[in-house]
Amino acid sequence: MAAARRAFDDGRWSRAAPAHRKKVLHRLADLIEAHALELAVLGVRDNGTEVGMALKAEPGSAADTFRYYAEALDKVYGEIAPTAGNVLGLVHKEPVGVVGAIVPWNFPLMIGAWKLAPAMAAGNSVVLKPAETASLSLLKLAELASEAGLPDGVLNVVTGKGSITGEALAMSMDVDVLVFTGSGGVGRRLLEYSARSNLKRCYLELGGKSPNVVFSDAPDLEVAAKMSAAGIFRNAGQVCVAGSRLLVEESVHDEFVEAVSRHAAAMKVGDPLDLTTNIGAVNNLTQLEGNLGFVTRAQEEGAHVALGGSRVLEDTGGYYMEPTVLTGVQPQHHVAQNEVFGPVLAVTPFKTDEEAVQIANSTNFGLAAGVWTSNLSRAHRMVRDIQAGVVHVNTYGGADGTVPLGGVKQSGNGHDKSMHAFDKYFDLKTAWMQL
Repeated sequence: MAAARRAFDDGRWSRAAPAHRKKVLHRLADLIEAHALELAVLGVRDNGTEVGMALKAEPGSAADTFRYYAEALDKVYGEIAPTAGNVLGLVHKEPVGVVGAIVPWNFPLMIGAWKLAPAMAAGNSVVLKPAETASLSLLKLAELASEAGLPDGVLNVVTGKGSITGEALAMSMDVDVLVFTGSGGVGRRLLEYSARSNLKRCYLELGGKSPNVVFSDAPDLEVAAKMSAAGIFRNAGQVCVAGSRLLVEESVHDEFVEAVSRHAAAMKVGDPLDLTTNIGAVNNLTQLEGNLGFVTRAQEEGAHVALGGSRVLEDTGGYYMEPTVLTGVQPQHHVAQNEVFGPVLAVTPFKTDEEAVQIANSTNFGLAAGVWTSNLSRAHRMVRDIQAGVVHVNTYGGADGTVPLGGVKQSGNGHDKSMHAFDKYFDLKTAWMQL
C-alpha cells in the first residue's frame, strides 16, 4: 500500500501522458494473449474451470478488457459548465489515488481485469488481493505488467487470507477506493471497515440468484433448454450471473424440464484440463459440502431431485458434483432464496406474466435475469419489471465489455465493464474562475 501511494504521488503513472499509458496497456494485452495458454492452465489448476471455457473467459476476456480501456482512456474529457459570461466553470476528472481490489476464485483473471484495467487506465495505483485459492494467474499478470513497462508500484498483487490481508487493505487509511466481487457477508464487513477507517468508497459486486424466465412462446424451446443448462452448469455453477432459478410457464413445464435435464445429463463432468470436459471441478471441499447441503435441505422442504444431486468422481480426489435439477421448488424455499454457487438448478412453474415477475423479484438479489419469449411487448415489460442489473432476452450470458455489469438490491452497487466502470476511478474537481 505504501508502494502504491508513492507511485501515485510522484506521478510516474498518474501524471504520465495518456498516449503513454495507452501503449503500456496495449503491450500488456499483447503479452496476455501471448501467454494465454499458460495463464488459462494456471487458473484451471487453481479453480477447476474447464479449460475450454477458461481460455476464452480468462486470458481472452482479460486481453480484450485491457485493450478496451487502453483505447478508451484518451476519450475521457472534462467539461466546461454553461455559466454566465464573467465566470468560467471547469470540471476536471482526476484519478482517485490508490485503489484496493479484492477478487474471487471463480474467474480471477477476468474479474481482476475488470477492476485493474479501468483503474490503471484512469491513472490510479492498485493493490490487488486474489482469493486464497486462486492467485497464480494474477501473480503472473503482475509479471507481465512489469514486462509491458508498467512502473513499479502501480500494480501490486498481494496474496493472503481475507481475514488478514483483505482486512488490512479495507482498513487502510491509504486506500481511497475499494472494489470487491464476492459474497454479501464479506461485502458487509468491508463497509464496516470503511466506516472504521477513512470512509473509503466501496463498490461491491455481490451474489446473485438470477431468474431465467421461460414462456411457452419462446422462439425455440430446445435452444432455450440447451442455453439454460449451460447458463447454470458451466464452471460447475460457479458464476455470479448463473441462471440458478428456472421459472417455466406451466403449460410447457414438464416438457422443458425434460429438455433441460437431457442437455445437462449430456454434459461431461471431469478433469478440467481435458478439452472434452463440459463441467469442471468445484473449487474446494467446503463449497462442495455446501452445495450438497442445499440439495438435502431442498428435499426436506418438499422439492424433488429430477437429475443429479450427488458428488461424483470422488476416487480422483477432486471435488466434483453432477449437474442437479430440482423441481417443485417454491419461492420461499431456502434454495430459491440463497445463492448456492454450484451446479444446482431450482425449477418453479408460473401461470401468468404477473406471477413470473413476482417470483423473479422475490429474493434479496438483483444481479442478472433471463427472459425467453417471441412477444416483443412482453420482452420489454419483463426488462422493465424484473429487478436486475442485466436482463438477457432469448439468450443467457455472453454480454461483452461494451455494456455494464452491476447489481441492484443486495447484489451490490457500482458497475464493471463499459465506459461506466470509469465512474469508480475518477474524482470530479471543479474549477470556478472569475474572469
